[in-house]
Amino acid sequence: MVGKITENSPVIFTKDVEYAYSNGTLALKGINLSVFKGELIAIMGKNGAGKTTLIRTFNGLIKPQKGDVLINGKNTSLKNIAELSKNVGIIFQNPMHQLFSNTIEEEIKFSLKNLDLSDEEIRNRTNNILKTFNIEKYRKRSPLTLSGGETKKLAIASIFCRNPDILVFDEPTLGQDSREIAFFTNLVKQELDKGKTIVIVTHNIEFAMENVPRTILMADGRIIADGPTRSVINKEFLTERSSLILPQICQFNSELLKIGIKCPDDVNSRNEMKSFLENYLKNKINNIKGETY
Repeated sequence: MVGKITENSPVIFTKDVEYAYSNGTLALKGINLSVFKGELIAIMGKNGAGKTTLIRTFNGLIKPQKGDVLINGKNTSLKNIAELSKNVGIIFQNPMHQLFSNTIEEEIKFSLKNLDLSDEEIRNRTNNILKTFNIEKYRKRSPLTLSGGETKKLAIASIFCRNPDILVFDEPTLGQDSREIAFFTNLVKQELDKGKTIVIVTHNIEFAMENVPRTILMADGRIIADGPTRSVINKEFLTERSSLILPQICQFNSELLKIGIKCPDDVNSRNEMKSFLENYLKNKINNIKGETY
């Protein structure tokens, strides 16, 4: 199955995709999904929901046993991993699963060698990516000597240097401090500005609520919800089925309602909540002063 590519065609398209592991566990059950160029989406759900299995079908690491996966209109069953990795870059949850060179510099250069670049182009790209990710000072060090955050940063750099059209992250904020999460968030925004398509598998519901426009919820190998993030993860019955906890902002809204304070629907981040409460309290104080006088 090969789709005709049009301006409105999805860059990732799955049709009735199923996949079972060798022990008989059905990991994906009739997955139908369309992701369009320039989109930023989150895939959420409990462990074992099928999230990582699904994203591994995007670059051919897993071939569906039923159904089709199309990347830019071409069926992954007709392409090998090397061909697909030019368009789809996946950063695994455990970065050590994709790092194996003796030095950081060699890791980046190795990632570029399949792109038919000249030695000078490889050298320039390597230098630029090391600077961008602020790991230039470590270029001669072994990846094994890096901290967890630095290792994850190197894994992302090793994919970014190839400049794929589609970027897929598996739990990128896991174990990261606020500074590293801010670096990642800024990186995602920069890539979106370039027209990249980005898929993020995450359990970080606060990150998704504040940064990701569209969320897909998975449970037991199926997609159970797909839509605007603020609508999807505000629904308690869906988050419970996905074993997720409602975002703190939603829990706080519920507590405010109990004391008669109704937040506008567009208050969905800590900064928005802070501004709303500041204005609410100012108005209350002014009203009290007015009544006093």
